[in-house]
Order: sequence, then C-alpha cells, then structure tokens
Amino acid sequence: MRDGKVDELIYVEGLRLAEEALRSGLIVEAVIYSEQIARKEIAAKFIEAVSAVARRTASVSEKLLESISYTKTPQGIVVLAQRPESSVGRLTEAIGPSSLLVILHQINNPVNVGAILRTAEAAGVAGVITTQRTADPFSPKSLRGAMGSAFRLPIWRDAEYREVIDWCQKRNITTICTDASGETPYTAVDWQMSAALILGPESTGLHESELASAQKVVAIPMHGAVESLNVSAAAGIVLFEAARQRGF
Repeated sequence: MRDGKVDELIYVEGLRLAEEALRSGLIVEAVIYSEQIARKEIAAKFIEAVSAVARRTASVSEKLLESISYTKTPQGIVVLAQRPESSVGRLTEAIGPSSLLVILHQINNPVNVGAILRTAEAAGVAGVITTQRTADPFSPKSLRGAMGSAFRLPIWRDAEYREVIDWCQKRNITTICTDASGETPYTAVDWQMSAALILGPESTGLHESELASAQKVVAIPMHGAVESLNVSAAAGIVLFEAARQRGF
C-alpha cells in the first residue's frame, strides 16, 4: 500500500498530513501509530478522533513503525485512506465560466507534482489534470509535497493528452504551454479568460506536436546562461501572474 500497489488506498504519513486527510472527509481504512507519539497531547487527541471513524487501529512500537515508514525518520503515525475520486466528472463539476486549470503532462517526479499541486491551490486554480505517465498525485512523495492540496483540488488523473486538449477546446478553455521557444512572454497573456496551463516533462519538455496542439506558447524570460527552470518553479511564476491578473 505504501508503494501504491493497492490502487484503492493511499498511504498518508505524519500527523499534519493525516489531519488534512481526515479534515477532507476521506474514508479511513486504518490508522497505525507508535506508542511514543500517543503520549503527546496533540497527537493523542487526533488519534482519538481518527480511531472513532477508522475501520482498524493499531498501536505499535517505534521500531515496527520504522519498518513500514516511507521516510528515514518515522513521523509516528500512518493513515491508510480511500483514494480520493480523480475523474473527468469531478473536474467538470468544479469548473466555472472563467476557471484556471493546470495540466501536468508526463511529469514523472512526484516531488514536483506535489509542489505544483500546492502552488496551484494557493494560486486559485480550479482543478488539475495529470496525463498518462505522470507521477501519481496520491503517492507518498507527492502527498508530502502537496501538504493537503491533493485532497482538496479536483483532479482528473491518467488522462490521454489528446483527449485533454479536445476536452478543453469543447469548453472554450484556452490551452497555454510554457516553453523556451515561445515568443510571447507569460505576462503578455490574458489570464482572466478560461485557461489551462500545460507543463511538460522536466527532461525533454513538450514535443513539437504537443506544442502545436495548444493554442498559445509562452516563455519565461531569463538572464544569463540559464536555459530552463525547474517545472515547479516555472509553474509558480506563471500561476501567480495569472492570480495577479485575476485580482486574487
């Protein structure tokens, strides 16, 4: 379950993230906590609350928890919860007449995926689409980077790229790619319209055909010999320009 091999469940580690999962209304299958963390007042209150709704609970030694922990330093508590719904239906219900979306295309680093989800929520994004061969937004590393945003944002997961482009076009959502080849600065785009920001693979970027299928290609001007930015950094720059234009 920790490594995503049980698709129905997600592995949530750490008190803060476990609290976010419970607050988001996820169905908790099991909670496993160490005897040590149970002695702390804040953790004890949460354990009491989550145990009331969890189907199974287990108090274990710190050493045993360490053996199942995803991190080098165990955080004392693990929650196994039902995976949030991630479908085109949920995303469609969430969008409005001028929604801002993010499309993550084949971004295989879960740390970057999590960071982008967190930034997207902070910038007022209505929902996120992840294409096939993009890291699972509900993997342990992605969840840690997102810090609860993955539980709250509507996500359409494992979509086919062409299907996403067609879906956006049918709804008059302007698709906008970021690429160093773009002639238009990201600040010159009207981000107040319905738009979807497309972010491509960290190593190769979007292919020419993928760039051509989008309606706009924008670039982030840079000084010096730097050729590109980390994809999560680029996402933050563009999304907060969109948020600025929207008066957020």
